[in-house]
Amino acid sequence: MNDILTKLAECIELGKINKACPYPPNMKDQDGADELAKKALELGIKPGEIVDNAMIPAMAVVGNKFSRNEIYVPQMLMSAKAMHGAMVHIKPYFQSGETKRKGTFIIGTVSGDLHDIGKNLVSMMIEGGGWEVLDLGVDVSEEKFVEAVGKNPGAVVGMSALLTTTMENMEKIVRAIKEKYPNSKILVGGAPLTQEYCDKIGADFYSPDPQGAVNYLKQFAS
Repeated sequence: MNDILTKLAECIELGKINKACPYPPNMKDQDGADELAKKALELGIKPGEIVDNAMIPAMAVVGNKFSRNEIYVPQMLMSAKAMHGAMVHIKPYFQSGETKRKGTFIIGTVSGDLHDIGKNLVSMMIEGGGWEVLDLGVDVSEEKFVEAVGKNPGAVVGMSALLTTTMENMEKIVRAIKEKYPNSKILVGGAPLTQEYCDKIGADFYSPDPQGAVNYLKQFAS
């Protein structure tokens, strides 16, 4: 049984989505994350075990490689797609309550900003870490963020901005959330951001890469 989890982790790490996927070339015509997750469940391996022993470790390897510039956005997206292929089979167990999520993570790109690649990478990494991800999309207003926090007590919030002009909107949104829900934890990220700016606007954490966000969330996992 450990063999199938090892193979699943390898498929996620290398971006082998399913059998039909031609990438990576050396795994052509082999089962991918999709088929292996399904087989693991059929063999009686518990969904939580698949997440904890294959998916989370694989995405951690991917995130750390990305942090060290050993892989780039295209490879990371392929790994995220492979993880998503496996997650399709695991999600029903989360929804039924049979397997417990670690918490809820609300994420969105702030109002005025339509960039989503960074946001999507963070979403996929955090979902692969066993969290329920509520993706609000791009150009997300202050009201929409505040409403989502109100509907999901205890959720951690993530915000992205890729433009210096939209960083100001991030500040307004952070302040609006903190005013209404002072105990909320807010992560911020995006190319123009810095730790100094994070501190200035009252956010709780800044990370220049997705793995930093995953690591930060570990302390809040229920």
